[in-house]
Amino acid sequence: FGTWGIFEEQNPYCFFERRYGLFQKQLHLLEEVENGFDQFTRSYQTFGVNRQASGGLLFKEWAPGAEALFLTGDFNGWDNFSHPYTKKEFGKWELYLPPQEDRSPAVPHLSKLKVVVHTKNRERLYRNSPWAKYVTKNDTSVVYDWVHWDPLQPYLFARPSSSKPRSLRIYESHVGIASPEGKIASYTNFTVNVLPRIKDLGYNCIQLMAVMEHAYYASFGYQVTSFFAASSRYGTPDELKKLIDEAHRLGILVLLDVVHSHASKNTEDGLSRFDGTDSCFFHEGPRGEHSLWGSRLFNYSSWEVRRFLLSNLRWWMEEYRFDGFRFDGVTSMLYHHHGVGMSFSGDYSEYFGLHVDEESVVYLMVANHILHSLYPDCITIAEDVSGMPGLCRRLAEGGCGFDYRLAMAIPDKWIQILKEYKDEDWNIGNIVYTLTNRRYGEKCISYAESHDQALVGDKTLAFWLMDKEMYTNMSTFIPMTAVIDRGIQLHKMIRLLTHGLGGEGYLNFMGNEFGHPEWLDFPRKGNNESYHYARRQYNLVDTDHLRYRQLYAFDREMNHTEDKYGWLASPPAYITAKHEGDKVIIFERASVVFIFNFHPSQSYSSYRVAVEMPGKYKIKLDSDAVQYGGHGRLDHSTEFFTEAVPFNGRPHSMLVSTVQYTFATAPALAVRFTHPVQRPPQQPTLAMRP
Repeated sequence: FGTWGIFEEQNPYCFFERRYGLFQKQLHLLEEVENGFDQFTRSYQTFGVNRQASGGLLFKEWAPGAEALFLTGDFNGWDNFSHPYTKKEFGKWELYLPPQEDRSPAVPHLSKLKVVVHTKNRERLYRNSPWAKYVTKNDTSVVYDWVHWDPLQPYLFARPSSSKPRSLRIYESHVGIASPEGKIASYTNFTVNVLPRIKDLGYNCIQLMAVMEHAYYASFGYQVTSFFAASSRYGTPDELKKLIDEAHRLGILVLLDVVHSHASKNTEDGLSRFDGTDSCFFHEGPRGEHSLWGSRLFNYSSWEVRRFLLSNLRWWMEEYRFDGFRFDGVTSMLYHHHGVGMSFSGDYSEYFGLHVDEESVVYLMVANHILHSLYPDCITIAEDVSGMPGLCRRLAEGGCGFDYRLAMAIPDKWIQILKEYKDEDWNIGNIVYTLTNRRYGEKCISYAESHDQALVGDKTLAFWLMDKEMYTNMSTFIPMTAVIDRGIQLHKMIRLLTHGLGGEGYLNFMGNEFGHPEWLDFPRKGNNESYHYARRQYNLVDTDHLRYRQLYAFDREMNHTEDKYGWLASPPAYITAKHEGDKVIIFERASVVFIFNFHPSQSYSSYRVAVEMPGKYKIKLDSDAVQYGGHGRLDHSTEFFTEAVPFNGRPHSMLVSTVQYTFATAPALAVRFTHPVQRPPQQPTLAMRP
């Protein structure tokens, strides 16, 4: 074992064998100790508080470091000693409250509760149950309180979950900012006003952020305090269920942005020091704290922590009918160094050895195994920047079992290009390399920008491209300035190129599809608790004379074109041209030919384009179309016919024309058995299908 690191570097396959063996051992232990994972992952039915068939209430907690536990709340006049828990084996505590004479529960629905923890150091602590299903706070407090959620008439779902789509097009969403108004928006607002937009845009999946309750709104939901509670700042659990139900009616999947990589350090309304000790759910000492995030790190080797986290996943699937998860902070979980200060080069020594946190890796493997066993259509996405090999390979191969990973290098590349390079200096080969640099057989979700790029301190693509002119020059009543023209054309081209070439799924953060101006900043002391930047101005799209509407229309047509031809579900693209001098990128995917001209000033006529399939091609998507803010320079009635002229590794080719993007627009085309169409140089893009 002492030579483990050297052996791993020489033969990484032993790493896969070892972690697969540890994974199998965990499954065996679950069978041996818990009779399998089914009841183990339903522990939310026994922990916290649950109504029994008799009408009584059973309370159960795991607090191994506690000396005594009591229950207090509205139901007993906040008496700290009248209702003690009974100590059980393995640090567990139970309390049964029989029903009242009329057989109603002893604790009514919406009653406030607290667990009173007496520690071995003679402290008396007031805690929320880690399994609390609903927590709220009043306007004068910063601490969330446990509220008993047990309605007499539970929400009944009207729609079954949607089936897994052929191609995944994700609309990354935050309920609280989903309104033009300067306030925290609601689940109901999202259901009524945002879901129809998502459907119209052609996205078939929503990734909901900041749903797991978090005391600090400005944490964007990544400092979770109550893991089983849907955030009450947006409304009730039933209103979230109605949101998901309506999404399913519209044929839209809903993924939860789940945070199992760390937890808030809050003690009064979080998990930290629940039983008065530094450990309980977390590692003790420095290993239990994330130095950059200021949060607590789970002890994945603990049986009860695994019970808590795995049951948490199943809770969201069963109770709310989510369709899967985007796992946040996976890089932090995979390594003892948490990725801090690391610049991953792809060398295998970075992925195998003692610096890998095997306990976390095995937890992720078990989680994916259980989710995909119980819910075959469940989708899991890993947020990993390191490029860990096998993350999205099957468990039987020693992989971690995720369906997708986020292609996190792509948005960084686009921001770097816009910040550091003139248009004429763009490195076409490097752009193509970044968009296609992914592990073979591991599916990626590509995106040009996400919430990360929208946060204060950075800028969205639209703001990098057009900056302050977005405030004054986006009206169609005035001629397009050079800045707005360039910005609108490149915004479309960057997104289509990322959509077509970057992965096997596509993600967009809400509002960015129409070039949402400004940045995203939550209310905090530094901005005088302002909600001005914590909103999405959908009203800009509804104003007919603003060019935001044109960007919205292009994004919609891009998604609907993909839905028709399915390039995201197809094998990786075959690139036939990445010309540095011409600034042209051409590739084929799903029998669609994409042509991009990124040259800022050069148009081309009779530009030869290589194709695999002979026949006739027609334009299906054109970024230069007038309705998308283009200049309408391409004739969509033109039919393009191939010639038996081999070119760039393909047996056939055709001649097309392109136009530059500067002071014009860049065409983007999707064509079907036709001949490719004219193209713009720098901003143009075409998608064509034979």
